[in-house]
Amino acid sequence: MLDGMLPFWISIALLSLAQGALVALPGALVGALPERLSSRRWAIVPPLSIVAFVFGARAAEQASAQGLTYLALVAVPPLAALALGWLVWNAGPPRLARAAIVAPLFALAWADRTGLPGEGAALLLSALSCAALGVLLATVTPPRWLAAGVIAMAIADTTLVVSDLLQQPNNALNAAHPAAGLPQLQSVTFGTAVMGYGDLFIAAAFGGLLAASAGRSLQLRAAALTAALALGFDLLFFFVDELPATVPAALVLVAAIVTRRLRFARGSGTPGARRSSPAHPEGQLP
Repeated sequence: MLDGMLPFWISIALLSLAQGALVALPGALVGALPERLSSRRWAIVPPLSIVAFVFGARAAEQASAQGLTYLALVAVPPLAALALGWLVWNAGPPRLARAAIVAPLFALAWADRTGLPGEGAALLLSALSCAALGVLLATVTPPRWLAAGVIAMAIADTTLVVSDLLQQPNNALNAAHPAAGLPQLQSVTFGTAVMGYGDLFIAAAFGGLLAASAGRSLQLRAAALTAALALGFDLLFFFVDELPATVPAALVLVAAIVTRRLRFARGSGTPGARRSSPAHPEGQLP
């Protein structure tokens, strides 16, 4: 089996490419959930996931980290199966057959927990679970409010990293292991780089937002730009040891919003050119 000793620059570059892929992965889920579930309040989920984790972990560091590792162990595989079967852009085998791929992925992540194949399987499981969450969140949250939530998450993450409040809880979370050598799914390790679950989640939430409100073409362009920006952002690791990896996706979202408003201001487009969702009458980016 291959060990996990890839050079850091390759390891972090592959994780950054995974972020870009996660923007492209979510599909649109229109009208599949009861409209009564739709609320702007869901927009608080992205920033709250960062803030609650940090201050909860600081209050009960070890217990919180252990609880999250078991929560991820239970929640990630079914969410990944849901994504493979129903919630991502795909074609080919029947839905149940696609969802069943999760079982061998989990087995590989468990059997080879410290090797590159096992780490890759765990990364794929975590990424797919984020895609499922991104689609579900985009389905119940008005696009303008979800966009605000994604940007707020990146701001909160950056603030906590710069103030050095995130490092200690992250270290505790990364060190937490479930029993019996089961895979760690609460964060992502590949080679010599580590990325938080939230760093994948923000990319998936952005992708879900685009899939629900902007169309496939813009989603693919945003995915490519997110990957490129994340790779450029990685160059800052020459100067620091920790970065808020939520920033690239949020910056691309801001760029998409600004570009869209400039286009409309110049009279080259109309809001009606975007696909709308029955759950969200505004159904488009801000």
